[in-house]
Amino acid sequence: MQKLALLEGEVKHYDWGGVTFIPSLLQVENPQMKPFAEYWMGVHPAAKCRLLLDKGDNVLLRDFINADPEALLGPAVKRSFGQMPYLLKVLDVKDMLSIQVHPSKTQAALDFETENQKGVPLNAPDRNYKDANHKPELMVALSPFYLLHGFKPEKKLVQTLEAVPELHVFLPVFKEEGYKGLYKMAMELPQEEVNELLQPLINRIIPLYLQEKLDKVSEDFWAARAAQTFIQPGSIDRGIFSIYFFNIVHLKTGEAIFQDAGVPHAYLEGYNVEIMASSDNVLRGGLTAKHIDTAELLKHTKCEATHPQVISNTKGKERVYPAPVPDFELRSYDLKTGDEITLQPSTAEIFLLTDGEVELSAADSRVVLKSGTIAAAAFPGAVIKVLAGASSRLFRATVPVELINI
Repeated sequence: MQKLALLEGEVKHYDWGGVTFIPSLLQVENPQMKPFAEYWMGVHPAAKCRLLLDKGDNVLLRDFINADPEALLGPAVKRSFGQMPYLLKVLDVKDMLSIQVHPSKTQAALDFETENQKGVPLNAPDRNYKDANHKPELMVALSPFYLLHGFKPEKKLVQTLEAVPELHVFLPVFKEEGYKGLYKMAMELPQEEVNELLQPLINRIIPLYLQEKLDKVSEDFWAARAAQTFIQPGSIDRGIFSIYFFNIVHLKTGEAIFQDAGVPHAYLEGYNVEIMASSDNVLRGGLTAKHIDTAELLKHTKCEATHPQVISNTKGKERVYPAPVPDFELRSYDLKTGDEITLQPSTAEIFLLTDGEVELSAADSRVVLKSGTIAAAAFPGAVIKVLAGASSRLFRATVPVELINI
């Protein structure tokens, strides 16, 4: 069985995506300026991710692995997960994504089964749980990247609530009932009251936004952008509250951040590589036209202070991005022209090239990654030689060694 092959992921054309970055990576034309939001690589049922085999055949990655999971995953990963446990993506965030949280693994399994028993179709627009898995995520910025990440520490949040006149109403609630009371109030306010609170704020900040007088580290900048993007007649999106409640994090190119179950977050702008458990469970709390279930959102949200832990962009040929979960591990290699490294997969792995050109070779095959052909998969038993034909950045998605070596 072939141990190394090119991989073709699937593009997701969500409305919030950009129109140039992913087409440029894939070397495809986009004359209709369609949004290319995400590029999925993995075995998730919603990913038509294919292996391009040497004989000209192509097969879904999940079907290829299912033909011999013990050999292609390795015994430990097969025993723990049964399939490739991670999903790798490239994202181009042009417009802000929804405020969202992801459930824990235990709770996802329970709630997925509950919706199944209720007979809610998997593709129903009001379905909350698409699978029985958790969805911890790690992202690495491929450009300057902005996101919301968890609730501000208490002192900072109080300062914000005091500084913004329209948010004064939340101060006594936060002081008496903490983060949970604050967020419950914001999520459950009647829409008329949401409009009354936010309309004066919007009237004040949009002129400043249009005059380019607001900075991207300011909550007002993103609130104004959200107001122009998501407001429907007579209904101001309550997700704007979260912009002021949450940390705004600015990642420089190469920096990373991990987001665990229950941490509320939203991507605001930029390009990234993202790895996560193989799941599509998302509970939304605003800044979206998609389904919002306030009760489910509050049930899963960690209503507590979050101190963002940015993983810095250190120098060196190999970089490991720590994530405290067994489902995935992400590494990157910054290679100069002529650099050569040798890798020995112990489970099914995905390689993703974001810059440059590299040749991957094993005993049974050879592939070249470059613009237009950016991904490959390798399996246990292969010894992969990586040769850089130009200055390159190569990402490697795998499973933590501690699990593989069980």
